[in-house]
Amino acid sequence: MTYPGHARAVLVLGLPLVGGHLAQFAIGLTDTVMLGWYGVEALAAVTLGHTYFFTLLIMGSGFAWAVMPMVAAFDAEGDETSLRRVTRMGLWLSLLFAIAAMPLMILSEPVLRLTGQSAALSADAAEYLRIAGWGLFPALLVMVLKSYLAALERTQFVLWMTVIAAVANGVLNYALIFGNWGAPELGLAGAAWASVGTQLVSLAGSVAYAALVLPQHDLFRRLWRPDWEMFARVFRLGVPIGLTSLMETSLFAASALMMGWLGTVPLAAHGIAITLASGTFMIHIGLSNAATVRAGNAYGRRDRAHMARGALVVSFLSLGVALMTVALFLLAPEPLLSQFLDADDPARPDIIAIGTGLLAMAALFQLVDGAQVIALGLLRGVQDTAVPMVIAALSYWVVGLPVSYVLGFSLNLGGIGVWTGLVIGLAFAGVLLMWRFWTHGLGKVGGRVINSPGAEESTG
Repeated sequence: MTYPGHARAVLVLGLPLVGGHLAQFAIGLTDTVMLGWYGVEALAAVTLGHTYFFTLLIMGSGFAWAVMPMVAAFDAEGDETSLRRVTRMGLWLSLLFAIAAMPLMILSEPVLRLTGQSAALSADAAEYLRIAGWGLFPALLVMVLKSYLAALERTQFVLWMTVIAAVANGVLNYALIFGNWGAPELGLAGAAWASVGTQLVSLAGSVAYAALVLPQHDLFRRLWRPDWEMFARVFRLGVPIGLTSLMETSLFAASALMMGWLGTVPLAAHGIAITLASGTFMIHIGLSNAATVRAGNAYGRRDRAHMARGALVVSFLSLGVALMTVALFLLAPEPLLSQFLDADDPARPDIIAIGTGLLAMAALFQLVDGAQVIALGLLRGVQDTAVPMVIAALSYWVVGLPVSYVLGFSLNLGGIGVWTGLVIGLAFAGVLLMWRFWTHGLGKVGGRVINSPGAEESTG
């Protein structure tokens, strides 16, 4: 396949995934915007609560991410039995993780207090988490089903189901946060109930689609029966993925905690800036998912040349997106930040002033953040997850987190110092993970075994 052919294939597969991630991001964005209208204290609490929830969600999502390359490889091999077994055990492992994580949701207030957050902020965030935490169950199950569908290139459904969920979340938020349309005014608790309802809508739609449109896989027949061999395989691949994601997320979670030490206004500014940066990051995640599926398919066919060309194409697509984002964050920070704030809020000028500096730092890490997530997607496609986990630990915990603390507090640079540590940690990860793929990941594929251009073209 030519380079333009690879670009078309990546975009056909990846754009619906990008749209799906952006729609998923819109769910959190809606919470942030509406609670920003509700009050700065509510915005700070949901920033802290989202960070806590997302840290556990991303750790448990390792099993869903493991399903994607395994299903893609088995689909390339024509092994529908193994494809079904992998997805089922991904559901099992995700459910078990959610059960184990729920006590941390229920007991979140003392945990947050131990991290140095104020009593009032911890209590408000815990109020949100005691309700929103139950959404971890459907959220993780949905992630498994979306990975299964994405690996089969059923990305249009992934997009539209997430869009429907985002709309439902907006409607529920508007009703339950502010008490519109005769609903009770619940504030933070309303946002939490809306999130749980949204995840249940997504789960119902995903289950129905998988059962009705792909009946040949018979995904839910005898779902209660264990398959210990495949359980172990998904576990071995998924745990390093979950820990790798946790290490990156913990870097951002720790940055939120450190911003909380600086005060409510800096934390609110951080919440807005990180939300904007996360929105653009969704594009890179969608491209990374496409890279995983296509690399997994090439891995199943042992087609090294196809994988190498595709890796170059998806890397340059990510680079182009990053450059456009850099320009946006540097040229229009105030209009972007203003969308999250009430015009009459007395803290508005201070939040915009701090947020403008943070967006400048976010522009710096766009390039390296995109590089590291694309490299991770490619490495997952060839089922290489253990060494990337070690690289993540070194980059985020040994480099990024200590630098954030030293610059932010020891050198008194405040929020700019904290975010500089993020940039440096992500830069280390981006360079090392790309090096890992090009020096080792391609070697796992072996030699080219498909010589027919027509056969290669048909697999995309």
